[in-house]
Amino acid sequence: MNRVQKILMTAFATGILLTLGVALAGEMNWLPVGAWQGDKGMEFVFLTVMELAVVCLIPLALRLFKFKKIKQQIVEHGDEAHIKWGTIRLDMLLIPMMLNTLFYYLFADNSFGIMAVILFLCLFFVYPSKKRCETEVEP
Repeated sequence: MNRVQKILMTAFATGILLTLGVALAGEMNWLPVGAWQGDKGMEFVFLTVMELAVVCLIPLALRLFKFKKIKQQIVEHGDEAHIKWGTIRLDMLLIPMMLNTLFYYLFADNSFGIMAVILFLCLFFVYPSKKRCETEVEP
């Protein structure tokens, strides 16, 4: 179980550090801040896609281990299935968070920043603690 928790914690920390790297790049003006600000059509498309992704992925990530087939796989196949599904669950939140942070700087639009903060707060509900890793493999 320690191995599973360490792998999931590494994925968790890596996603947060990459997002912080994007934010640092934006704050240091290494990213072209506001470069896409004038293109309202592209902003509408990206904003709509990210809003739909956030609205769909948050509940799915939070309930992922409640689905019978996934729970059965984790119980039957053990650590490998737990690592697979745990990483998928974290990526459902981390990847959109990173993209929203990037779009926040490229479009200079607060909506992307708010979605990134919401996704960050949702990460606390899937934090791969040792206790959570143990309870998720129980039948």
